[in-house]
Amino acid sequence: MSRTTNPLPRLAAFVVAFCAASGAPGEETIDEIVVTADFREREAAELPPSISVLDTATIRKSAVQHFEELIHLVPNLNWSGDGHRARYLQIRGVGELEQYEGAPNPSVGFLIDDIDFSGIATIATLFDLQQVDVLRGPQGTRYGANALAGLVYVRSAEPGPDVPGRLQVTAGGDGALAGGLAFGGALAGSELAYRIAAHHYESDGFRDNPYLDRDDTNGRRETMLRAKLAWQPGDWQLGLTTVFADVDDGYDAFAIDNSLTVLSDRPGRDAQSSIAAALRAEWSGSERFRVTSITTAADSDIDFSFDADWGNDESWAPFTYDFVSLNERSRRTLSQEFRLVSGPGGRLFDDRAAWLVGVYFMELDDGLVTINRGDYLDPFSGFEFAVDDLLASGFEARTAAVFGELDVDVGEAGLLTVGLRAERRASDYADSSDLALSPSETMLGGELRYRHDVSERLSVFAGLSRGYKAGGFNLGQVLAGRREFGAEALWNLELGLRSAWLADRLTWNAALFYNRRPDQQVRTSFQLDPGDPASFVFFTDNAAKGESLGLESELRYDAGERWAWYLNLGLLSAEFDEFVTPEVDLGGREQAHAPGYSLAAGVEWRHPSGLFVRADAVARDSFYFDVSHDRQSQAYELLNARVGFDAESWRLQLWARNLFDRRYAVRGFFFGNEPPDFPDTLYIRQGD
Repeated sequence: MSRTTNPLPRLAAFVVAFCAASGAPGEETIDEIVVTADFREREAAELPPSISVLDTATIRKSAVQHFEELIHLVPNLNWSGDGHRARYLQIRGVGELEQYEGAPNPSVGFLIDDIDFSGIATIATLFDLQQVDVLRGPQGTRYGANALAGLVYVRSAEPGPDVPGRLQVTAGGDGALAGGLAFGGALAGSELAYRIAAHHYESDGFRDNPYLDRDDTNGRRETMLRAKLAWQPGDWQLGLTTVFADVDDGYDAFAIDNSLTVLSDRPGRDAQSSIAAALRAEWSGSERFRVTSITTAADSDIDFSFDADWGNDESWAPFTYDFVSLNERSRRTLSQEFRLVSGPGGRLFDDRAAWLVGVYFMELDDGLVTINRGDYLDPFSGFEFAVDDLLASGFEARTAAVFGELDVDVGEAGLLTVGLRAERRASDYADSSDLALSPSETMLGGELRYRHDVSERLSVFAGLSRGYKAGGFNLGQVLAGRREFGAEALWNLELGLRSAWLADRLTWNAALFYNRRPDQQVRTSFQLDPGDPASFVFFTDNAAKGESLGLESELRYDAGERWAWYLNLGLLSAEFDEFVTPEVDLGGREQAHAPGYSLAAGVEWRHPSGLFVRADAVARDSFYFDVSHDRQSQAYELLNARVGFDAESWRLQLWARNLFDRRYAVRGFFFGNEPPDFPDTLYIRQGD
């Protein structure tokens, strides 16, 4: 099944409109960016072009509060709005759409200051961040099973005597109000530096509920506290990060008429409270090698609930139709990583090769209690039923991995990289329905990559990598033969280039990729009882073989003191080669949440006095909402704008997001939710 409209004319018009906004060349240069998610924390110019780096300036000028506002800037990065905040991510069409139950098994890794929040990135607020790295493609050597599709690495501002403090106050429409404070420095006469940051944000949340006479049932209450220490005694470099995050967002996002006016009588909640810490220790007392230790621990409590019928007694009268779903999750993680990295005196093969070896351990404890309750009565036929289901489950997993990487100089201009990772995961699961499972498996991933420096300004890349994702099992009531599913692998072939011209004012990075997934895991759902909106069966199966082909391009031009512009483009064709289950055959169809193009373009004008004007526009092609039906979103374009004044130590700006109030979808379901006939209908969650 293919799209019926041709998106190329509107896409071309969009590109031309923003490329025409560039100005004359100037002399301002771009600072070199270090990719913190890499093993060796190398400069971006030394790494494949499939890495996007969002620095402090980009974050502050392009977003207001949460990581989800940055997603549109990254080529071929998308998200599923199943939950209040973006935590289900897709990179190049690979990733989860939701997870209400079962063992945590994400395809996109998400780390905040080395702490693993994969699949639970609700707490990814943006105040006092230093950088966000997005690594596209399988990270089979660096991160293993949680990064089949790629990785997002968020790094907060580091302590230091020269890092300025911050005081921020924000106010906006829809009741938005926020305040943040960050400060730090070095203790007198000491090599110990510290930084403390605190931020609170709240808003009403872009929905009105006239039944409850409230405008905040989908509201936001998000608090973050962070403390960091940095100490450099002798040959040691120590860093300690502690984080407390409390996100208490409402979840009242769906309306029967697909509008922003909701009618629920029991609004839901999407809340996460996390306490976490990371200790990074590096020893560099030898010329032959250095040692890095990373220890992390995190404790998260997550509440996710929603009004499953989306209505109230009045809206469904004369029928009695009242359902609710409640999910309470607790997740505890403890991890340890050791790396041994070659130093200048430890290189191999006549000083031509740098090496790295390491081990990784992780313990995960995930508990979930799910309650589904509801009543239905048809006064005309007399048909009635009630639901009161509870499922309590516990999942424990122990992961051990060994990895290595070798960088070999090839001549004067080439670098060959070989990486390998072997990972063993053993787990135990038990629930209140007397299901007990103890699966375990060994997985293998790695990469072979070559970079050639054509000149000081141009490098080309080629690489082959293999990522992996663990198998697992489906919970509760599942269809026959669908209890367990196997591991999955993703093969990725990539070609690309990095270039910098005009004294680094003009940069262009591009990557062409091809992915192959021979045993693709697909999570789908079916409604067992048409009258029970909580009776969806979600299950995963190795039902497909998939492939994707695409292009990613990032172009930036800093044209002197007054003008700067950028253009980021992602093209993607992600299809099922085969998809056959007893319920559906989707062979040849495009995969879910994999838009054919993603585009971000922006222009900024600056005056020497400090006045600036900035416009950012983003566009997304249409995409299929799910694999259980064939309904699609509509393509859309959004415009964000800012005008303000920059002084030496302060900034005042007026911002507008989605300036033209464009309606756009971030999630869609196709099922029956309206009595008495419950016809299958497309229900859309609108974006902000």
